[in-house]
Order: sequence, then C-alpha cells, then structure tokens
Amino acid sequence: MKIARNCFAGSELVELLVRHHGYSPSNAVEIGKQLCKKHFIHHVFGKNDFEEGNHFYRFLEHEPLISKCFNFRGATNDSEPKAAAAVCDRLTKIMCAILESFASEDRRHVDYVAISKSEELRRYVNMTQDLQRVNLLELSENETLAFFINLYNAMIVHAIIRVGCQEGVINRKSFFDFHYLIGGHPYSLGAIKNGILRSNRRSPYSLIKPFGTGDRRLEHALVKMNPLVHFGLCNGTKSSPKVRFFSPYRVAEELRSAAREFFENDGIEVDLEKRTIHLTPIFKWYSADFGQERNILKWIINFLDANKAGLLTHLLGDGGHVNISYMSYDWSINS
Repeated sequence: MKIARNCFAGSELVELLVRHHGYSPSNAVEIGKQLCKKHFIHHVFGKNDFEEGNHFYRFLEHEPLISKCFNFRGATNDSEPKAAAAVCDRLTKIMCAILESFASEDRRHVDYVAISKSEELRRYVNMTQDLQRVNLLELSENETLAFFINLYNAMIVHAIIRVGCQEGVINRKSFFDFHYLIGGHPYSLGAIKNGILRSNRRSPYSLIKPFGTGDRRLEHALVKMNPLVHFGLCNGTKSSPKVRFFSPYRVAEELRSAAREFFENDGIEVDLEKRTIHLTPIFKWYSADFGQERNILKWIINFLDANKAGLLTHLLGDGGHVNISYMSYDWSINS
C-alpha cells in the first residue's frame, strides 16, 4: 500500500474553484490542467495530468526531494514560467563572468574560495530559482544537449562551493547527488549526466539506470547519446576536461573542438617504442558509450593533432599488436 502525504483530490480542487471562485466545472478542470502543466501541482504518483475525481495531487514544494534541491528556498517560484533556453542563457552568462574573474585564462584552475564570496555567485544562485518550472519539452534536441551540459558545468561549481568534493570515483557518489529543481522535477548531477546526456545509461559501478519506467524525466533524455559529451563535462578535478559552456546552435561543432583540445593536452599518450597507447580512464569507465578498444583508437584519430594522429595511424596500420593502458586519474580539485 502506498501512502501519499500533503495531498488533495482533483474533485476537491474543482469544488473549491466552483464554490468559492465562481468557475464552471469545465473551466475548473482546465485550470487544474494548467496548474499541472506549469508544475504548480503534480499527481502524487506521476501517472497522469489533472483529472477531476479520485485522483490525488500535491503542490510541487511538498514532493519528495524538493526540499533538498539547492535552488529551492522553502517555496517554489510562483511567477509565470520563463523560457527554458532563455533561463539557461542568462545563467550561463553569469557563470562565464564568474569564471572570467576567478579562473585562470585557460580555465584549468578555478578559485572556488573567491567565487563563494562574490556578488556574482549570489546573483547566479538567485536566478537558479527560475529553473524550477521551466518547460523542457519546448527545447529541441540540440537545445536540450546544450542546456544540460551548461547546467551540469555550472552546478559543479556551485556543488564544490556548497558541499565540497571528495576524491575517487566511488567516494564522490554523494557529491553527484547534488540536486536542482528543474522543470518541476529534481535532477542530481548524476541524473543529468547519466539519465539525460547519456540517454539513461547506468553510471560506473551502478546496477540500475537513473530513470525507471514511468519516470517523467525520461521524456527529456537525449534520443541518441553523443560520446563527445564526456569532453564537454567538467567534474571539477584536475584530470577532467576544463569547464566551458556551449551554444545550442553550435553545440556539435563545439563538442568536437572540446575533444580536440582535451586530447591535445591530456587524454592520450602514444609510446611508439613500447607499442602502447595510454588513454584517459574515461574510456574505461564509460566503455558502453565508446565501443570496442580498437574501434575507440580509430575514432580518436579524428580528434588528434597531426603528430599524434600519425603515430597512432602507424601503430594501427602495421599489423602488429597494440597495447592499451589507462592513465591514473587525478581526483584533486582543479583549484
């Protein structure tokens, strides 16, 4: 038996609107549908939109996990929902300004202490409340891709400041539970990366997918997973790709550029004498996204400079055995 708290029946809302506000029953039902659509209320089990009768609903702020979201302050934003793309664009501009002031020129080192004391961060945190009831369904596939990459990278900065960051892929599991309320639902860093951007795939060392059957967030998961996403996401460590933000109109091109830059500085080393390729462990952790190791090497060539591409092409083309090893990952914060 399931127990739902802080809820009301659809018939109770309709009766309230008819008796005390003078609406006709049909208009009262339509108001209920609009309240659901704009994420003021939700069905307690997420099964349907508003219907009159013995269906139970509750206000968004009464849903589980909402109070733990770091862009929630006791009550949801009750203003008219803003366009999702516009909200993300404003948040991205503020975060870019923050990094311009408090990160190194190459964005590989970030002064989180200085950011935590800045007026710009306060403005950013206040504006994140506009995410609470945005309509994510209005976004195109590329807009969804850019929206969630940019939000993930901004949330990482906010998370390091608010909750700190432990080292190690397993020890960091609690860190990736850092949540925002977005479009009426709670999204953790892990849910964004693995549920949305990786098209609902299991995270490393996990046995279950982020979103189960019937989870409304599945509507926003990317239809096709682009493995280049891994080079656009910054997790705040020294071995991570650097923090950057993407345009929804050029996101595919910019992800290719991010991959080329990552492999230019890190990510791969070619030892011709020992016939060994040293790769970032990102390829091991997310092997399901990249395919077989030899196919990965052929794919990587597209993103290497002429020197590394030539060495790798030579090793793959002479018929000899090629060894693949994985580099150590530096989990220390990129401060």
